[in-house]
Amino acid sequence: MLKFLFQPIKKMETSRIAKIIIAVTTISAAIMELIDTSIVNVALNQMAGNLGASIEDISWVITSYAIANVIIIPMSGFLSVYFGRKNYFMASIIIFTVASIFCGLSTSLWELVFWRFVQGLGGGGLLSTSQTILFDTFPLKQRGLAGALFGMGIVLGPTLGPTVGGFIIDNYSWPLIFNINVPFGIVASILTYNFVHNEKEMPDKPAIDWYGVLLLVVGIGSLQYVLEREK
Repeated sequence: MLKFLFQPIKKMETSRIAKIIIAVTTISAAIMELIDTSIVNVALNQMAGNLGASIEDISWVITSYAIANVIIIPMSGFLSVYFGRKNYFMASIIIFTVASIFCGLSTSLWELVFWRFVQGLGGGGLLSTSQTILFDTFPLKQRGLAGALFGMGIVLGPTLGPTVGGFIIDNYSWPLIFNINVPFGIVASILTYNFVHNEKEMPDKPAIDWYGVLLLVVGIGSLQYVLEREK
């Protein structure tokens, strides 16, 4: 069974079913990332009480995720070229899913903040890469439809976050807002491995500008920190 699940499917370019699966996978990944930007907002009081943190300190759960997002999104184009788009997208899903597990298992505030930062690194890669994969899957005459579907997902994500989070907090406990990502992440990883392809012509790996990466992390991260803390 496992061998079948992880057997790459060939000649997917002309398969209508493959296009539908890729569309569902990429849009779901983007929605999952966007939901997690807002799903924790309604859980802050319960999380603060459970972890023994103040409301001001627990807000770092939101801030760390946002900082990781704004750091990784500008780098996603470079990382997609360097590692291969499929590899980077699948790695982002795995990072996001594993970090979600550890977020749910966290027993202290700063442990949760750390794993939220890691989750944000994976989530930022999902949001920026999924649209590129979706557009390359569809021919030029169908890209309008692909863009409309992706845009619908972008709108639904932030809307569903507080609603789903409120339902979970009212009926269950806060770790479930992270654990709910796990089955979706596993399924998305399997579908990505089987159906998503790298670029037909892989470009040469670019050199890494370590100083540029460092300045980007410090500059964008600091800007986002100021914006988040001044709200």
